[in-house]
Amino acid sequence: MPAPAPSPTPSRRKFLGLLSLPERQYLADALRTETVGGVLLLLAAVAALVWANSPVGDSYATVRDFHIGPSALGLDLSIQHWAADGLLAIFFFVAGIELKRELVAGELRDPKAAALPVIAALCGMAVPALVYTLVNAIGGGSMDGWAVPTATDIAFALAVLAVIGTSLPSALRAFLLTLAVVDDLFAILIIAVFFTSDLNFLALGGALVGLALFWLLLRKKVRGWYVYVPLALVVWGLMYNSGVHATIAGVAMGLMLDCSRREGQKHSRGEHIEHLVRPLSAGVAVPLFALFSAGVAVSGKSIGEVFTQPVTLGVVLGLVVGKAVGIFGGTWLAARFTRAELNEDLNWPDVFAVSSLAGIGFTVSLLIGELAFEGDQAITGEVKAAVLFGSLIAAVLATVLLKLRVRTYEALIADEERDEDMDGIPDVYERDNPEYHLRMAAIYEKKAAEHRERAQLAGASRDDADSPA
Repeated sequence: MPAPAPSPTPSRRKFLGLLSLPERQYLADALRTETVGGVLLLLAAVAALVWANSPVGDSYATVRDFHIGPSALGLDLSIQHWAADGLLAIFFFVAGIELKRELVAGELRDPKAAALPVIAALCGMAVPALVYTLVNAIGGGSMDGWAVPTATDIAFALAVLAVIGTSLPSALRAFLLTLAVVDDLFAILIIAVFFTSDLNFLALGGALVGLALFWLLLRKKVRGWYVYVPLALVVWGLMYNSGVHATIAGVAMGLMLDCSRREGQKHSRGEHIEHLVRPLSAGVAVPLFALFSAGVAVSGKSIGEVFTQPVTLGVVLGLVVGKAVGIFGGTWLAARFTRAELNEDLNWPDVFAVSSLAGIGFTVSLLIGELAFEGDQAITGEVKAAVLFGSLIAAVLATVLLKLRVRTYEALIADEERDEDMDGIPDVYERDNPEYHLRMAAIYEKKAAEHRERAQLAGASRDDADSPA
């Protein structure tokens, strides 16, 4: 009796493999804008620190706390609150579009493929929260700031890459962006669940009606910014007065946009709107938020307290240790149990370097710090300083790790971008196409003929020079 045939071994999925060409192009466009915005964010943070610690530092607090807005509508807010509740709504609107796009066309559309970055992101939020909780449980500190070190700031991370002159292969950049998108989603849920004050159900009902009208207009394909922008402002104002954090309105509207491409479309409607709004978010909204949130007094004493007080030490260790260990550990475990095989051109140290880079938790960490310790100006300032120092240490650690592999990354990027047949499509996407090989053979033959012709001309010139006059 013949032996039974062995059961086929399930194929292993490629982790951090080559992106599809449309996904790579979208990623390049999105990260280009975020990189510029990240540099502006970095400059704004430095400007805030210099201003707050200068001889005219009192003027920083005066401007930051200056109130403006219609009090009759419940919107008599300080400049700092306008930046945190108003401008960051634009940031979260873009985050909502990014999440929707990832769910319908990006890395999260396939549940099997999405499992790995989602698990990595969840571990990258749970472990920092656990680190913070353990430090404060041992040191007798406050548990209110557990969510502060859970966020990743993609713009700041890209700014660090731009400053140190290091780029990443597209697969690593996509992994970092997907982590940030999932991170933003859960940060939004944390803000909505844990930082919602007493609810005003009338205002909340009005906001929900406005969101329903927004959705209906999108479904009816009504066009015109003059319709949507005023409606969005009304929804935002109602959401703010409802007790739910106003940025939730931005996320909700972003998630409603259609991010599926129709046949013949280069960009979906959602992607088009994101392309228009992202520069405003990355170049204006987030830097202004940083300018009015990152200005904390820094002294030798305050620096020492960052590393000795349980609340601030928990934030620093959460960002530096918790993020790196959580994302790397989650990625390794998910790859092991989902039978995902790491791209042969990359190594696990590359994943750890990106995990360390994700420890830069600036924008959303500052926002959560303000919400967690609202009303306590002293500890809010200390937490902000901890976020700054934690992000700085994570940036330095990631820089060292990435620089160790910079030549490998440069070679991979050069291979991704090589286009020898000059048809506008990188060669790596055409290597399985017979027509590509025919074109390349013709190109090589043409180059060889030119080389032979030059050699013949050079030989003839030497013969003429050697012949007697």
